[in-house]
Amino acid sequence: MPRNRAGHLRRGRPHDRRPHRANTVIDGVSSRTLAEIARLELSRNYLTPGDVGAAVRSWKRHTRQPLGALWRDDELGNSHWDCCGDPLEARELLDTVMGALSPRGARELRRIVSMLDAGG
Repeated sequence: MPRNRAGHLRRGRPHDRRPHRANTVIDGVSSRTLAEIARLELSRNYLTPGDVGAAVRSWKRHTRQPLGALWRDDELGNSHWDCCGDPLEARELLDTVMGALSPRGARELRRIVSMLDAGG
């Protein structure tokens, strides 16, 4: 009986054997800084892959709310933060990450965060 080729056996298996990792995607940040953020997410015990991108999205959603909603959230709290994450904690995480990045990477992330802080 003829033997099957090894390529024939491998054809049905996925090519990438690495475990799936959440990719951090932040608009306006270079691929070099994104790679640095990904390395940081893997090396710090307080971060998991994708945390920085999720923090930016959470802070972006929070700062784009109308001013009245922001005041109400500040005074009364927000019951949705339990399920969706606290944007103020996300902002603190971004400060921590900016302190851990290289000067160039921190500058890029700080530019994005400062635009969000200004309401943009």
